[in-house]
Amino acid sequence: MLISKYSAPDFDPYGDNRTEEPNTLWPAPVADGPVVASVSLPGSKSLTARELVLAALADGPSLLRSPLHSRDSANMVEALRSLGVGIEEREGSGEFGSDLLVTPPDELIGSTTIECGQAGTVMRFVPPVAGLALGPTTFDADDSARGRPMGAIIAALRSLGVDVNDDGRGALPFTVHGTGSVRGGAIGVDASSSSQFVSALLLSGARFEEGLDLTHTGERLPSLPHIEMTVAALAARGVVVESPETGHWRIAPGRIGALDVDIEPDLSNAAPFLAAAVATGGSVTVTGWPASTTQVGADLAELLPLFGATVQLEGDRLTVTGPETVSPVTLDLSTGGELAPALVALAALADGPSEITGIGHIRHHETDRLAALAAEINGLGGAVTELEDGLRVEPRPLRGGVWRSYEDHRMATAGAIIGLVVPGVEIENVATTAKTLPQFTELWTRMVQGAPGR
Repeated sequence: MLISKYSAPDFDPYGDNRTEEPNTLWPAPVADGPVVASVSLPGSKSLTARELVLAALADGPSLLRSPLHSRDSANMVEALRSLGVGIEEREGSGEFGSDLLVTPPDELIGSTTIECGQAGTVMRFVPPVAGLALGPTTFDADDSARGRPMGAIIAALRSLGVDVNDDGRGALPFTVHGTGSVRGGAIGVDASSSSQFVSALLLSGARFEEGLDLTHTGERLPSLPHIEMTVAALAARGVVVESPETGHWRIAPGRIGALDVDIEPDLSNAAPFLAAAVATGGSVTVTGWPASTTQVGADLAELLPLFGATVQLEGDRLTVTGPETVSPVTLDLSTGGELAPALVALAALADGPSEITGIGHIRHHETDRLAALAAEINGLGGAVTELEDGLRVEPRPLRGGVWRSYEDHRMATAGAIIGLVVPGVEIENVATTAKTLPQFTELWTRMVQGAPGR
């Protein structure tokens, strides 16, 4: 039995301090037996991004306590700084780096270029903020992220009276020509490919001259909990979001209140660690689990028992204990697509066929996650079939081999789950996990090896 209890190793909060180069192969640690561990994780990526944007638009300074420090959050910090927002690091109140004091400027200033990297939250959430700035702001991203859907936010900004130049691409790069104000009003947006389009407009809507009357026009609305997270964050700052029906939101023009905020641990980043208990028949506890939350990762408490696990919540400690064998599942995951890579990895280790659907929208994340998961599991001897909106996974003995990450942090962690019980799995570009969890390889290795914590 492998036993460990630890928190964060030392790390550069705005970088990647690991030794792995992007194109090297990382041998995924193999568990010699059931993994038993207690894990502490840094702040939520989704909450950190939303609170940074709201703090930048607020009517006074806000202190964000225990925010996530990762590539995505660093890109958001630099994006907002480039628009004139003051963001200072303060001595951290938690164990994962500094707190952030965010001071809104008297006037947002454009005339800058924002590099989004791989961060969907930056490329979707910040353009409406740039519309409120004075001067042009050009948005660009890593080559691998330039193909991510952006047409919906570009069209929405134009409907709100903002001049956006994208040379007809409907994609990055594009330039928002801010005039210092946004007209606002009633618009429709097709958020079928990403709920971030809705959240992006809601976050800035109170600052629009006419507020915002937003209607989703697509056939489906994925990841609704992320929109609920946005609405809750707005409500905490005094912004009332009316929703007379599903897919329709209204915000009156007004102030966004300053607020000091404690950022919850990232429950989606907890997925691979809790999945380790299921894969190895062990027991993993995640500390700091909130009593109530809008994070979709909270669904793990109901989802992992479907694979045969047991779940126990005592105070702020959620413990998952794995079964002797992993059970197959039939699962609609339409509200929690970001959990799909970890759950599909478990399905590949199950003793029967599984079908996970409702996740067609994850074809438009950092990579086409459906195609990537099928390719990598099949490359290790598995039998995964792509469906229109999901995957069918047949049980097959798996073998070692290279697991490609596609510059996608959740693909890399999915490979690590399989590598727990399949010797010889080598993950290409595991450094991509720094997008949301710079400490991943150290935390994972300590968990598997049972190294003492710091």
